[in-house]
Amino acid sequence: MANAETIKKTVDALLKRGIEAVVVNNRAEALEKLKSFIQKGASVMNGSSRTLEEIGFVDYLKSGKHDWKNLHEEILQEKDPAEQALLRKQAVLSDYYLGSVHAIAETGEFVIASNSGSQLSHIVFTSPNLIFVVGTQKIVPTLENAMKRLEDYVVSLEDQHMKKLYGVGTLLSKIVIFKHENPMMGRKIRFIIVNEKLGF
Repeated sequence: MANAETIKKTVDALLKRGIEAVVVNNRAEALEKLKSFIQKGASVMNGSSRTLEEIGFVDYLKSGKHDWKNLHEEILQEKDPAEQALLRKQAVLSDYYLGSVHAIAETGEFVIASNSGSQLSHIVFTSPNLIFVVGTQKIVPTLENAMKRLEDYVVSLEDQHMKKLYGVGTLLSKIVIFKHENPMMGRKIRFIIVNEKLGF
């Protein structure tokens, strides 16, 4: 787990790159902070994330005890394959996209990988609000370390996890290295950094 000095350094580095970050003590605080960030009536899309599961967000979203439009649930409820595919494409225009990252460097750069790439368009362009919940064990010194963490540690754990759930593993197919958010885009990107081990 990262110490206070490392966390502060990372938060400051993120800010210089156009990204806000708050630090919370535990997963319960992370969930409450996350809920406070999302406006009433907003459309919400989330990626597959152990971290979001562990803080209780996935169950909360499924419960319907909120005032948001749950795009992920709408996709899953649609049984017609053609209509479901259309909803997936339309979901890239969600007001909020929520997830985690696979590694974040003390320099403020972070890395997100995907097998299908379905969530990456949200992250790089389409969603005006991004919220990433990140356990401090994912903080590493440099971008090189971030890539190493992804390739040498995360992928094998995700592969095992996917095989248990679906009987099919994963591949390291597509990678986003996020260095800056252009302020002219008008997007808001927030990190909730949690002083707990969350996700892979």
